[in-house]
Amino acid sequence: MDIKKTPKKLNVKEKYRLMTRDLAWEPSYRDEKEIYPYVDYEGIKVHDWSKWEDPFRLTMDAYWKYQAEKERKYYAIIDAHAQNNGHLNVTDARYLTAIKLFLQSISPGEYASHRGFARVGREFAGVGPQVACQMQSIDEIRHAQTQVHAMSNYNKFYNGFKDFANQRDRIWYTSVARSFFDDAMSAGPFEFLIAIGFSFEYVLTNLLFVPFMSGAAYNGDMATCTFGFSAQSDEARHMTLGLECIKFMLEQDPDNIPIVQKWIDKWFWRGCRLLTLVAAMMDYMLPKRVMSWREAWNIYGVENGNALFRDLARYGIKPPMHWDDVEKSIDHTSHQIMLGLYQWKFGTAFHSWTPTASDIEWLKEKYPTTFEKYYLPRWEYAIAQKENGGEYNNFGLPKLCQTCQLPCLFTEPDDPTQLAHRETEYEGEKYHFCSDGCQHVFEQEPEKYVQAWLPMPSMMQEPLKGDLAAWMEWASLEPTAAGEYASSEDKANFEKWRKQVSTD
Repeated sequence: MDIKKTPKKLNVKEKYRLMTRDLAWEPSYRDEKEIYPYVDYEGIKVHDWSKWEDPFRLTMDAYWKYQAEKERKYYAIIDAHAQNNGHLNVTDARYLTAIKLFLQSISPGEYASHRGFARVGREFAGVGPQVACQMQSIDEIRHAQTQVHAMSNYNKFYNGFKDFANQRDRIWYTSVARSFFDDAMSAGPFEFLIAIGFSFEYVLTNLLFVPFMSGAAYNGDMATCTFGFSAQSDEARHMTLGLECIKFMLEQDPDNIPIVQKWIDKWFWRGCRLLTLVAAMMDYMLPKRVMSWREAWNIYGVENGNALFRDLARYGIKPPMHWDDVEKSIDHTSHQIMLGLYQWKFGTAFHSWTPTASDIEWLKEKYPTTFEKYYLPRWEYAIAQKENGGEYNNFGLPKLCQTCQLPCLFTEPDDPTQLAHRETEYEGEKYHFCSDGCQHVFEQEPEKYVQAWLPMPSMMQEPLKGDLAAWMEWASLEPTAAGEYASSEDKANFEKWRKQVSTD
């Protein structure tokens, strides 16, 4: 009688190989360059795709198991939050401004990342990065969905939440996030992984999903806190994927080093400009604060960043070009962007306010060398205006940066009393920038960034060249906190003006 042989149980490494690497095949009737045309597009040389390593050894069956368990716990908490009127537990209505800003800027970015990883997973020739990108694409759409679900309860009771998808494309302060992700999604596959895996995941995510989500818990918002920490375990894997991509490229060929260095310089700066929104959220929009933007940067920016670049130094990679400028700006960024949000509040989809006496004392303590000297007098002027029955609004046309698309409201790195302004000429047109970093990014790929549609330069072009009356007609239509216009007639007038401009 034959003895039935028990199948050998595969170890994790063997299972990973069977369910990932063994899915690859050699093309027979099409050339590989026809199938993967973008692999050589950026000049990156890859000699052996099998050298790509996934430190997590994650297979699809294990992935669904882990994610399903997180989903069960996550939705149990947000259901309890809704059933117990959790929206009444937040510390202050000001806190909701931070959530609106997050929903308008960051959540659409998660969806853009999902689309991007779905694309680059198809464009890589190696099965290792194909599987990793597939999983991260699913992660990113899950994050976008869970963020919307967590905040959906607030939409039942407060305005400013429901139209976030349209606001992402139409509001001035969301342009920095929109331009970041549009830039990444229009890049080649390797640069996309640097943009998202390094800049968005490594630089931005730690500063957002750890200190800010702790701030959400501290301010009574368990729904937002839960989606933040539910996503953070995914983000650890995403950061690892980004770093693995960098090391993989550097180890494949020495010619890849200057290309990777250029991308690190670019996307570090672009990520830091995106972080200006997070800085305002942490320093001004949390009634109960966990830490200041400066303290968060010291932990998650300086310490983590220095550790990363010490590790990459053996490959010949240096710290990003504009690291010193970013470090000098940290004590100024949150104040400058918040003053911008306040003076242009007629064009925001949330309420703005002046800091209270306790806020001012906290800011003095956390920023002893900058806040009282440079920014308190401006806030005191705005407070005095308000006490006298007025409001400080800036109805002038702000000069926009061609790269990050924010108004040029930042100061010189070595002189906080002077606004930074840079200018360059390309094919007979002048372009403006808020910093050396944004100008440098533009000058590397001017043919890409000249395509950005910016409303202010369009005012000076046909058909509205010099027609300031049309601009003032639009600017006088003050939107509500929900981002909607006061009447159907006002909205119709605005749409008419917008169509006029878009025909340019």
